[in-house]
Amino acid sequence: MAANEPGQPAVTARHWTNDLPTPASALAIGAHPDDVEFGAGATLAKWAAAGCVVHHLVLTDGSKGTWDPDADIAALVGTRRAEQREAARRLGGENAGTVTFLAQIDGELDSSLAMRGEVARCIRTVKPDFVLGHDPWKRYRLHPDHRHAGLLACEGIVAARDPHFFPEHGLASHRPRVLLLWEADEPDHFEDVSGFVDAKLDALEAHASQFETTMHATSADQLAAFRTRIGDRLCGLGAVHGVAAAELFKTIADL
Repeated sequence: MAANEPGQPAVTARHWTNDLPTPASALAIGAHPDDVEFGAGATLAKWAAAGCVVHHLVLTDGSKGTWDPDADIAALVGTRRAEQREAARRLGGENAGTVTFLAQIDGELDSSLAMRGEVARCIRTVKPDFVLGHDPWKRYRLHPDHRHAGLLACEGIVAARDPHFFPEHGLASHRPRVLLLWEADEPDHFEDVSGFVDAKLDALEAHASQFETTMHATSADQLAAFRTRIGDRLCGLGAVHGVAAAELFKTIADL
């Protein structure tokens, strides 16, 4: 798998954990609309089916998600928000939670103190048991938004858990129990997502504006090839662990 391809990483760890108990609630933090679905869509669909409330936090506006130099950028931003809400609905069903947009300019996200506070505010508001996000330490990852989004997930947890960070929020501190990082440089945990690959694909396909730029699927044949590529990847990762399909993460439980 190429370093800058969205989705799931290679198998590297020697000692693995698997299949955490279903949390009551989870917050997935993505740099752009569609990042959550690529990184953890099947896992979130599995948890939602078992009763977990799944929240989304999207940090940028997705305004650079087109190759058309004459695109109406304001319209694209609106489209991507609608697509993200639909993807969240498809993943979560009746357990779809909030979808929060911080609307930073695509490509210009920074892990600033102000942004850390906004991520902490969201964590304190929705009070997730688990947080999921990008691995900020993934080597050779080119896109700066992914690195900063990963740092903000980690730093936001630290700020949200301690009462003397951002007291002006007027919100009680909250300490999640587990952080899972997708596209991890050194994954050490897998979730058995057998039976939920189609749910991940369905959510990804809600992001129709990204068929050309991210999924390289501008025809029915290419979309079918995209579905096969994603499905084969998850099945291949699952085969290593003796399950039909898997998504991999770095897990941090000492929060």
